[in-house]
Amino acid sequence: MRNSRSSPEPMGEASMTLALRFAAGSHTGLIRDHNEDSGYAGPRLLAVADGMGGQAAGEVASSEVISTLVQLDDDIPGSDVLTSLGASAQHANARLRAMVEEDPQLDGMGTTLTALLWTGQRLGLVHIGDSRAYLLRDGMLTQITQDHTWVQRLVDEGRITEEEATTHPQRSLLMRALGSADHVEADLSIREVRAGDRYLICSDGLSGVVSHETLEHTLGGFQPPQDTIRELIELALRGGGPDNITCIVADVVDTGYGEYGEGDTLATRLHDNPQIVGAVAEVQGPQVTGQHPLTPAARAAELRAQQPPAPPPAPAPGNDGDGADEGVLGNFGAYHDQPYPQRRRRRWLGRSLLILLALALLGAGGYAGYRWTQNQYYIGVEGDHVAIYRGLSQDLGPLSLREVHTSHDEIELGLLAPFKQNDLKKTISVDSLRQAEQKVAELREEVACVLAARLQERQEAEQGEEAPAGDLQQESPPQNEQQPGTDQTEETEETGQPAQDDGNGTGSEEPAARDLPALTKEQEELAAECPTAAE
Repeated sequence: MRNSRSSPEPMGEASMTLALRFAAGSHTGLIRDHNEDSGYAGPRLLAVADGMGGQAAGEVASSEVISTLVQLDDDIPGSDVLTSLGASAQHANARLRAMVEEDPQLDGMGTTLTALLWTGQRLGLVHIGDSRAYLLRDGMLTQITQDHTWVQRLVDEGRITEEEATTHPQRSLLMRALGSADHVEADLSIREVRAGDRYLICSDGLSGVVSHETLEHTLGGFQPPQDTIRELIELALRGGGPDNITCIVADVVDTGYGEYGEGDTLATRLHDNPQIVGAVAEVQGPQVTGQHPLTPAARAAELRAQQPPAPPPAPAPGNDGDGADEGVLGNFGAYHDQPYPQRRRRRWLGRSLLILLALALLGAGGYAGYRWTQNQYYIGVEGDHVAIYRGLSQDLGPLSLREVHTSHDEIELGLLAPFKQNDLKKTISVDSLRQAEQKVAELREEVACVLAARLQERQEAEQGEEAPAGDLQQESPPQNEQQPGTDQTEETEETGQPAQDDGNGTGSEEPAARDLPALTKEQEELAAECPTAAE
């Protein structure tokens, strides 16, 4: 539903002094136990990175990438903005690869990146992964990036619809991410701006939960950016908050005229207050320099360092404690609930009786407890593949309480997304054997689709080698995308982006079929099980 209020009318370009008025926010969500998103908003640079890899690897990846790009906020705007953005993205990618070589425990980590770099009259855009950038102009919201996912490729090829993509089991399968290969191709483009434009950059924790129509309606209200950020995060939380939520809202405003007045110094201060949110804000250590910070990036670091830990706020009358008023520098943390004071029990006799009773129950119910464990199931890793276990994942001293119930050699761990690999290594709990089998069936389908993509890629490469040179010039080269669990360098040539007619990307050569991994007969049979492979 489009908001009836229109954006401010642009004024004559010759008389305008344009600037960005921005705000950023991040929330862990209601399911995740830590935040792997990172964001930075400054007078020149707006960037969001959604890390992945489990444990601490995801937050390390997103923090490293944002820390690498933040120097662009200090540089003097140049004419070759896309070169600066592309070089920074590749430098960040090389840094992630080097970190994995130094610490093998970080293997599998990666991150998306969507960033806008302001020159004063134009915006340069760099995009890798499935975080998104939107433009609201004249009341209409347009997505200006294209998701680098397996599901988006199926949509582009007409094999599934946009509606089917929102519920596809492999909708989170990334085909491109920083840290996934030695070279990752980024989408680069230049966008002309006008006063009244509103930009949104967000992770899929927002775009995957809140509909396009709701985003358009919320952004079209033209509330101040900070209020809009708060409203967007609340909408994602009401939708279940299944993932980390990070977003940046930036308005293009004329600081010379309009609501601020000509030469208003307050306008300049409003647009020059950098914000860092998410994992990158949490890992920044205090920086005591004793000097006033001279750059936006330095100011952001000092702002965070000077921020004292805030105590949980006391609930105001009529406030249900939903955390709507929390957040400093755009960070929307976990909800604070005041714990009830615990009374100390000093009755040692009662405590002793409870201990004796517990020991008696343990002795009497030992056998019954063991029988109970044999009716418990979970999903874990056996060697390099997936297996269903019966029992408990913990050991009781030297006694093992588990055994392999079903081994699935066809579901190789390395073919799954990195975060699922980490979940399996930590084991996935289920309520019954039937639920375990259903979950394994989903994993099998994901592996089948990964293999189907590899098989299709190899077949297209072989056809390309066999085709005459004249045919090759008439055909668009097939896409070649990075699959999870591989370390190969694969470059992709995109055919275009929706609603981005001024995109400016670079091409790359297709690898020969001999350079692509061959599938075994069993893997080809499994690939045929992918629901979209037969379409």
